[in-house]
Amino acid sequence: MTRVNIYYGGRGLIEDPTNYVMGKISEVLDELNIQVKKYNLYEDMRGISALPKTLKTADAIILAVSVEWLGIGGLMQQFLDACWLYGDKDTFKSLYMMPVVISTTYGEKEAYSTLIRAWEILGGRPCEGIYAYVNNTVDFETNTDYAYLIEKKAETFYRTFTKKIISFPSSSCAVIENVAQPKAMNLTPQESEQLSMYVSNDNYVKKQKEDIEELTQMFKNMMGDKTEDKSEVAEKTASQPSHKNYIDILKEHYNPIADIALSFTIQLTDLNQTLVIETDSKEIKCYYGETDRTNVLIKTTQSVFENILDGITTLEASFMSGALSAKGDFKILKIFDKLFKF
Repeated sequence: MTRVNIYYGGRGLIEDPTNYVMGKISEVLDELNIQVKKYNLYEDMRGISALPKTLKTADAIILAVSVEWLGIGGLMQQFLDACWLYGDKDTFKSLYMMPVVISTTYGEKEAYSTLIRAWEILGGRPCEGIYAYVNNTVDFETNTDYAYLIEKKAETFYRTFTKKIISFPSSSCAVIENVAQPKAMNLTPQESEQLSMYVSNDNYVKKQKEDIEELTQMFKNMMGDKTEDKSEVAEKTASQPSHKNYIDILKEHYNPIADIALSFTIQLTDLNQTLVIETDSKEIKCYYGETDRTNVLIKTTQSVFENILDGITTLEASFMSGALSAKGDFKILKIFDKLFKF
C-alpha cells in the first residue's frame, strides 16, 4: 500500500492552523487509498535523530511547519540536520516532498523556500506545496474556498508522486554532487542508521561521556607521574589528608537513620584511592578498598570531596553542578546528605 509520512515541526498548539491543513490533506489522501503516518516532532525531541530511518517506508512525505516568529523552527531544522547526517542518500533521490508552511506572523515564503532548498540539497524531489498567512484561525478554517485550494494541492501532490512526474534540474542538486558533500566518515546506510539510534539514546551518550572522562583522567595521572619530580610528589603527598582523617570525619558526623542501610563507593580520581562507606541504622563502616555491593558509585576529586566534608557544599549540589559524577540510584545522593551532617 502506498504510504505518505507527515513530519510536523510545530509545537502542537490547538490553535495552530497547520493542524487544520494537515487534516484536510490527510482526508484527501485517505479517500485516494493512501496510508498516512504522522510524526509529531515535539512529542519525542530526543528521538528526532533516529527518524530518518522512517523515510525508507514512505513513497512521499510532507514537511509541515508553523512560523510563529522566524524560520522553520528548531525541531524541523533538527530533523533536516539528522537527514543530512544519518539519512540514506539513495532514499532521498526517489522521495517526493510537499512543503506546508502556515504563518501567524511574517515569513511564510522564506520558510517555504528553506524547505525546498533543503530537500533539493539532500537530493530529494520537492513538489508544489502550500504556504499561507493566517490572521484569524476560525475564519481560515471555515472558509470553503481555502478548503478547496488545500484539497486541490493534495490531489496535485498525489498525481505527482504516484505518476513519478519529473521536474527540471536544479543547481541545488548539483551542489550536493560537487560541493556540499558532508565531511563525514565513510559509513554505509545501515551504519548511519545505527549511529542515529545511538545519538538519540541518552543512556548511551552519557556512558560514552563518562568513559571519555575516565580515560582523560587516567592519562592525566600517567602524564603527571612522568613530569612531576620527587620533591613535588613528596610535597603533594604531605598536603593530602591521611586515610584515617577521612574515616574519622565521616564517623564523627554520621547521623544514622532508622531502617536505612546503604553502601557508597567514592573514587578519588586524583589520589587514585577508593573509599567505601557502609551504613545501617546504627553503625558505620569505612575502609579503603573495593566492594561489589554498592548502591552508588561516585567519582570526584580530593578538593571536591573536602568541600563536602567541610560543609561548604553538599553531595547532591556537587553532582548537579557537574563537580562529581555518579552511577546508580541518584535518589541516594540526597540520603547521603541526611546521613552525614557536616
